Amino acid sequence: MVILAFCSPLALTTVVAADYTLGIFGNANMDDVVDESDIEYVRDIIAGVSEPTKLADANCDGNIDEEDIPQIEMIIAGDEEELTIIDSYNWTVTIKKPVQHIVSMSLYCNEALRIFGDMDKVVAVNDPQKAPVYFPQMLDLPSIGGYPPDKETIFSFQPDMVLGATSWTKLLYDEMPGDIPVVGLDFMSHTPNEFAEETIKLGYIMNRRDEARDYLNNFHDKYLATIKSRTEDLSDGDKPRVYVESSFGEYKAYGGNGSGAQTYIEITGGENIFEDFPLYFEADPEAVMVKNPDIIIKHQRSDAGYSVDDLGAMEATREEIMNRPELADVSAVKNGRVYVIYENLSYGFNYPIAVAYMAKWTHPELFEDLDPQAMHQEYVDGYCPGLDFDVYQQGAFVYTA
Repeated sequence: MVILAFCSPLALTTVVAADYTLGIFGNANMDDVVDESDIEYVRDIIAGVSEPTKLADANCDGNIDEEDIPQIEMIIAGDEEELTIIDSYNWTVTIKKPVQHIVSMSLYCNEALRIFGDMDKVVAVNDPQKAPVYFPQMLDLPSIGGYPPDKETIFSFQPDMVLGATSWTKLLYDEMPGDIPVVGLDFMSHTPNEFAEETIKLGYIMNRRDEARDYLNNFHDKYLATIKSRTEDLSDGDKPRVYVESSFGEYKAYGGNGSGAQTYIEITGGENIFEDFPLYFEADPEAVMVKNPDIIIKHQRSDAGYSVDDLGAMEATREEIMNRPELADVSAVKNGRVYVIYENLSYGFNYPIAVAYMAKWTHPELFEDLDPQAMHQEYVDGYCPGLDFDVYQQGAFVYTA
């Protein structure tokens, strides 16, 4: 028997090379799945052959011993009565299963539940009107109210689990009456591996592993792998300079330091002109001029998306950038490579579509066969049950002139 201190959000020790470590207790060998190899790894720990890992303590009792093996077997079969995970806030949470009643505080978590076919388990959301066209299933659900989340209101719905982005869940850990588990999953796609790990983790919680892997294998990974395969060997000299501006105003820029914009630029074969700057900051217009981006991408939040069919506002946004006097001699403006994209297309489960658009804009010669609009319709038809929407005729998602 190997004794561990306790189940708590400590740093993980990776012992098996994998794209990510699936943060589920029972994933003894620290790869991206709970399977028979984890049983063998626990036996090797007990025999003194392999090094102990935190996640080997499958039943989270502080010991690594034979009693962990039945829990791993039940996880593999999808029959476990409890599942302990490490969420996106690095918080250790135990969920009683099956989960039948969920308070969901995130649109992106709702996207996952919709893909899984589990929206009927959602009993309340933070804002039912947040996406009336994109998410009609939310319209009839009660609201828990705005930020910050109110634990008493949430408790009144008697959920089996509270699910949301960590900016919300961090205010509820250890605060919910009745030991209701609070799970923070961001789905903000800072890296594809983080996004995949969160998707699979929720698949384990909801007993929807096949649905999670179907989305990842047949949409997320398929398109991102295609894009990366064509850009990963580009020399620095072949990478256009890219400036990404947020929807919050002029020169409210995205830097590096783990930003989604940085990740997308890297995947699509560009160079972020503000790679060495904070994740989000106010850029000096003169710095933009000096760095002379080849491409400017502007995010737009309002007057765009599924609820808007007119591209007029996005066209006006592009014209505003094209007419900034200080940018008149910048390559992106001189060559007309200024693009506007609906901000929410860059987050959640549709984010590979935004990456595809960026790939087309960054290296059109490499991606003549890539059709982001067709991808978008594939996403709507295949992964948004209940949404009847034609992206060719409806919505305002990008403007390129």
